[in-house]
Amino acid sequence: MSSTAVHQQLTCFHCGEDCANDKIMLEQKVFCCDGCKMVFQLLNQNGLCEYYNLNEKPGISQRQPIRRDKFAFLEDPKMQDKLVHFRDNTQTHITFYLPQVHCSSCLYLLENLHHIEPGVISSKVNFTSKEVTLVFDENQISLRETAELLTSIGYEPYISLNDLKNEKPRIKRSMIIQLGVAGFCFSNIMLLSFPEYLGLADADMGLQSVFRNLSFALALPVFFYSAIPFYTSGWKGLKHKFLNIDAPIALAIIVTFGRSVYEVLSGTGSGYFDSMTGIVFFMLVGRVLQDKTYQQLSFERDYTSYFPIAVTVVKDNKEIPTALPDIKTGDTLLIHSEELIPADGILTRGKALIDYSFVTGESIPVSKEMGEIIYAGGKQTGANIELLVIKEVAQSYLTSLWAGDQFKKSSETKSISFVHLLSRYFTLILFSIATIAAIYWSFHDSTKVWNVITAVLIVACPCALLLSNTFTNGNILRILGRNKFYLRNAQVIEDIAHIDHFVFDKTGTITTTKEQEVVYEGVKLSWMQERAIAALAAQSNHPLSKAISSFYKSPEQLPEVTSFIETAGKGTEAVVHGQLISLGSKSYITGSNEKYNPVTQVWLAIEKEPVGYFSIRNHYREAVAPLLKALGNKYKISVISGDNAAEQQNLVKLLGNDATLLFNQQPAQKLQYIQQLQQGGAKVMMIGDGLNDAGALKQSQVGIALTEDSNNFTPASDAILEASQLSKFMKLLWLCKANKKIVMAAFVLSILYNIVGISFAVQGMLSPMVAAILMPVSSLSILLVTFGSSNLSARLMKL
Repeated sequence: MSSTAVHQQLTCFHCGEDCANDKIMLEQKVFCCDGCKMVFQLLNQNGLCEYYNLNEKPGISQRQPIRRDKFAFLEDPKMQDKLVHFRDNTQTHITFYLPQVHCSSCLYLLENLHHIEPGVISSKVNFTSKEVTLVFDENQISLRETAELLTSIGYEPYISLNDLKNEKPRIKRSMIIQLGVAGFCFSNIMLLSFPEYLGLADADMGLQSVFRNLSFALALPVFFYSAIPFYTSGWKGLKHKFLNIDAPIALAIIVTFGRSVYEVLSGTGSGYFDSMTGIVFFMLVGRVLQDKTYQQLSFERDYTSYFPIAVTVVKDNKEIPTALPDIKTGDTLLIHSEELIPADGILTRGKALIDYSFVTGESIPVSKEMGEIIYAGGKQTGANIELLVIKEVAQSYLTSLWAGDQFKKSSETKSISFVHLLSRYFTLILFSIATIAAIYWSFHDSTKVWNVITAVLIVACPCALLLSNTFTNGNILRILGRNKFYLRNAQVIEDIAHIDHFVFDKTGTITTTKEQEVVYEGVKLSWMQERAIAALAAQSNHPLSKAISSFYKSPEQLPEVTSFIETAGKGTEAVVHGQLISLGSKSYITGSNEKYNPVTQVWLAIEKEPVGYFSIRNHYREAVAPLLKALGNKYKISVISGDNAAEQQNLVKLLGNDATLLFNQQPAQKLQYIQQLQQGGAKVMMIGDGLNDAGALKQSQVGIALTEDSNNFTPASDAILEASQLSKFMKLLWLCKANKKIVMAAFVLSILYNIVGISFAVQGMLSPMVAAILMPVSSLSILLVTFGSSNLSARLMKL
């Protein structure tokens, strides 16, 4: 390949993308396209150029033009009613999901929309969920114009069919209130208990009764309201003949409260209200911490999150935006370029080039001619097409596949936390000790029986085990999330620790759809010819043409192309530099019949003479090779793909001959393979990225959806991992395994405290002061141990 001179690369002032030349300029600033220039001009006119000072080149590229009628469906009153939160004569409230939000400049611009459009009253951004809540005056700006305003500055709202459900995951409000009540009461009871701890002078003994009664009053809302989750969970477990960790905790709360009420009313002591309210408060903190973690992520996404909210229907030569639920059999749909096909239909106009990679895993687009059936879930990558609907959205192949029983996770794969299993033995031992102590004192001093039983149950409360588990899980979830690994709940941590078989999807998981490896084989090309090929390839939207164009990417402007012709599914040709350049399939270039070849090839001809071909292969993620090698040393690995076997030799090199490689697998076949492994006793983790992996992800003990961005669409899963963090996957696994060891260490520490406490309790020597001090010290020590150990483990792993 000829060498070229080194040129200083021009980058767009707005978005930072490469500029072919400096023809698009404004105020001595270079832009890659007129769209970026327009956004800068808009911000400059409204005094919002601070946007560019907060972060370097923070803008979103405007090279891809947005259709003017794309948000026409927002003019439909029925659609508005389903999307709008609140509306009156002066203001309307709505929330849009903006996947482009990524930095402080985005926050600055979006929260200053009222400077650009007076009709916008206010805008508030939730950065973690990438959502903006707008309040605007419909007398000045319509809902459609609001969406178009966001789009014009680079933040096109993503509105999917799932938005019609109008459901958002959130923490139960009642739990937040219960936590607040417990925290308030606990802190005030502790203040009232300090004089009791330190001892009251004779002159202050009159205050003792007042303090005790106030503590009693403050303990009532905690016992009857804040502790409800533990009563409910424990009772449900007992009804199903299962002793979970909440059952003995609920019993300990009841016994502690009962003993305390007796002491206060009888005047024999101050009770244990401080310990009871403290335990309830700390355990609620742990639960809220786990529930709050990553609530902005959805682990239950289905096809409705992927489908558009509306599509264009052609009736009487008029284009009518129509909501997906209103599409009927016999409707004619107009599908634009890069738009998803929402229903099964017959192609009636145009030539289709359908990308089914998200449904089947096949990475190469499929060519369709008029009269052929096109299935829902594919994306049209060519020009506009029309299709006649033969099945409604709810009855299409994709939706029926999703709703099938085979895509529902078997109850046999559900797991139970080891904490609940430990609590069974703990509770049995605890009751045994209390019973033995009661029998002993019934013969030696019957007046101490009740005190001994309650003291044992109070001091040896299993809350230490629950606290250690809850706070360790919460901190591990936080650390994993900081490393872009988001888990559905804490149980997934334990499930990951037991995995012994890893199953990977290929396309989009161990390979990336954003990059492809291109190798040219044939007659040596001159620099001018390479530039001509790049210019021709840049004219087409076909993924293979884009790959070749990127292969010859150069800062210099591409030469002019004339007489461009594209034959859908076959190839392209044009005149460049006075030469006829052709790119396409082997049969299109050579005229010979094309035999099956597992390697994707694009052939090249100059002046109708074949000179060579480009081999295009999947590009493996940089972290894949060391990851598979590390996993292969300890675990069994399988790769299942909907794609062809072109990459089999490369995968054998990476995995060795012991790994299982399956190609051309349909979604149901992937799910069946997971079931076969589980029937053989394997604990399976499935890692995939598309709808074609959805059934396997649900069936496996742990299903991980790999994504380029955690807020992009991912299928239903137990966890979401950003692709950029794949290199840390082994460390993340190790941290999940360390979780159980940390919980067990904290539990052993709590046992030591319990041994000390019980040794006094069974002798009838445990005073209220000792019990009141021992319980908080035990709990706080456990919190420090778990928090410190989990952070230390993460630091050692450099997470």
